[in-house]
Amino acid sequence: MLYALLSWINDAYAPPGFDVFRFLTVRAGLAAGTALLVALFAGKRIIAALVRRQIGESVREGVDAGAVDHSHKRGTPTMGGVILLLSMLSATLLWGDLTNLYVWVAVVATAWMGAFGFADDYIKVVKKDKSGLSARVKLAGQLSLGLLVGVMLYLLPSLDGVHTVTSLPFVADGLVDYDVVRFVLGEGWGWLVYIPIVTFILTGVSNAVNLTDGLDGLTAGVAAFATLGLVAMTYITGRADLAAFVNDIHLVGTGELTIFAAALCAACFGFLWYNGYPAQVFMGDTGSLALGAAIGTLALLIKKELYLPVLGAVFFAETLSVIIQTSYFKWTKKRTGEGRRVFRMAPLHHHYEALGVPESKIVIRFWIVTALVTILTMFLFRLR
Repeated sequence: MLYALLSWINDAYAPPGFDVFRFLTVRAGLAAGTALLVALFAGKRIIAALVRRQIGESVREGVDAGAVDHSHKRGTPTMGGVILLLSMLSATLLWGDLTNLYVWVAVVATAWMGAFGFADDYIKVVKKDKSGLSARVKLAGQLSLGLLVGVMLYLLPSLDGVHTVTSLPFVADGLVDYDVVRFVLGEGWGWLVYIPIVTFILTGVSNAVNLTDGLDGLTAGVAAFATLGLVAMTYITGRADLAAFVNDIHLVGTGELTIFAAALCAACFGFLWYNGYPAQVFMGDTGSLALGAAIGTLALLIKKELYLPVLGAVFFAETLSVIIQTSYFKWTKKRTGEGRRVFRMAPLHHHYEALGVPESKIVIRFWIVTALVTILTMFLFRLR
């Protein structure tokens, strides 16, 4: 909105210096600064409001609850994901080109899952129903989002000829086409494969980020470092010269997503101001589901979703630990009558907690791992 106003002033009156707002790098910096300031200043007031309304975290109970003591977290305000959503979306709407469809896809996807997360948190902490939204409702939200994004990407005119194509890491000139059914059914049936793949990726990433949200500052910090890589890849993909330099696909119009990515990254760092150990607020499902949707959608829009297992290695490892734990428990229970575990607890961060590693040390080490894999991702991106 502000970008549109400044562009109109520049076109109508051509005041000196106003042309600078046309540059993506300038607006990305302004969006990042706006998101950071909104998170810092609005965050303080939102946390105070959550405290007044006694919207606090309840400690998990159950078989494994005694393995890790989280009693000190009881009563800490949750639903802080509202801070993330407010800061990233307001900065994007202020400094982004709102005539760009890519921007709207990213914004709607983030808000969509943020709404489902908010509903889940509201039921848990306001209505005092610990079950929250049913798993089926959450899954319906994720599947519907995947279907929506998949259809839009498949039908987007600017992607004509590369609708089902994506970048392949580790391989020079690496591109892969998901449309394998064309060899059997002919052209025009690629949506049969592509839309389910998009749905699977968005659902997987959303759940992975949600699973990671268990320690003070863990998810926000990991997401902040991971989105730094997405900021760079988004900017490169949107510029023909830079895309050619790294020998990757160029997508006209996706450069505008740099604004969204920069706002997302800065919002995570701003939220960390209050969410770092010891946390003053938790993001809840409002934040974690929205973050997962934002990261997954952003990667899909710039055709870099196959980089996510490297860039989001921590999210991937957390999810894998849960899959291994539950699968092994069920298998051993079926064979021996007694379920056994591979990890002390799952997800992975709770395993290290159960081993006695301090929470702050786990979080910092996961941040370091993410910073290193982000550098590795950019190296692989350039290596192509």
